[in-house]
Amino acid sequence: MTPGAEPGRIRYVALGDSYTIGTSVSEAERWPNQLAARLPQLELVANLGVNGFTTGDVIERELPQLAALRPELVTLLIGVNDVVQGIPEASYRRNVGRILDELVRQLGAERVLVVTTPDYTVTPAGADYGDPARQSAAIRRNNAINAELAAARGIMVVDIYDLSLGATNDRSLVANDGLHPSGAQYALWVDRIAPAAGELLIA
Repeated sequence: MTPGAEPGRIRYVALGDSYTIGTSVSEAERWPNQLAARLPQLELVANLGVNGFTTGDVIERELPQLAALRPELVTLLIGVNDVVQGIPEASYRRNVGRILDELVRQLGAERVLVVTTPDYTVTPAGADYGDPARQSAAIRRNNAINAELAAARGIMVVDIYDLSLGATNDRSLVANDGLHPSGAQYALWVDRIAPAAGELLIA
């Protein structure tokens, strides 16, 4: 996306990992793109998500790009790779706090939206990335940390975790790589994310 948004539209930047950049789906199927299509007042000026990124990577690689992009709305979905890489919960908590504090500083809490991490362990390839029961529990704990820290800062959280569990029995919700969400699953996320984002845009 180009750094310039059309006049009168809200500059939107998406932060995160493979779930944000939409690994294994087309650009139009990525949930930030679907969100911008659903809310025409949004102009997706950058999707900074990178496959494999952790909270530490967001701090080091994504946050420094925000000043030049001048976003007016930011979404954050991060955490699964902290689980996969065994980042201690204390470090995760500290990193998420740093990210949220910086986003509040740059945009204000009313223009930041946190999206929870889905549960990859229910996918066909999920067991390739650690013990499913242990990893699933860690994802839920990280999501709880996200919700706690966001609430303390007045930041809205959209929980899509339960939607990801549909992939247990519905393989149409899984991309061709057997691991990431499909465009169809992302559409279900956007059904939930769009109303929340819409609230922020009129706040």
